[in-house]
Amino acid sequence: MDTAGYLSGQILIALPAIGDPRFERAVVFLCAHDAEHAMGLALNRRVEGLRLGDVLDQLSLPCPEARRREAVLLGGPVQKERGFVLHSDDFRAEDGSTLTPPGGLSCTPTREALEALSRDAAAPRRSRLALGYAGWGPGQLEQELRRNVWLTCPSDETLVFDTPPAQLWAASLRRLGVDPSLLTAEAGEA
Repeated sequence: MDTAGYLSGQILIALPAIGDPRFERAVVFLCAHDAEHAMGLALNRRVEGLRLGDVLDQLSLPCPEARRREAVLLGGPVQKERGFVLHSDDFRAEDGSTLTPPGGLSCTPTREALEALSRDAAAPRRSRLALGYAGWGPGQLEQELRRNVWLTCPSDETLVFDTPPAQLWAASLRRLGVDPSLLTAEAGEA
């Protein structure tokens, strides 16, 4: 498949003009993007009061003590009960469900990834658990990009895993050389 012009493996940064409160100041990693759809995980919204240890306990899986208090992200408004593990590319689900976009990060939507997180030796080197995802139908994301409601930037482990979620929107914009304090939802005329 020709992937030229598609943004799998990139990060979307919501601009103030997005007009959708579900995506206000959102930072979304695009796990998949092609002519038929786009699918991503919001990286900067936490599920309040829920930690990785809570999720693994609910699934009767052990949780390494060092990971028990890791935040769980709200990946998006679609299928909020479904888990997705965004991780370094050193893990692949045996069932072939791991999405491997360019850039060194992968996404696995199966219990196998959660089982790996429960065992330090099998776990990916870096990971975050998200519940739900953001999805777009054919041409929908492209239309939003033409309306200038998203900026894109390359993703990398440092930005995704080392930046606190509350600081990720501003950090992503600064990476592009954009001062977040100068952005406005107001449109101008030339």
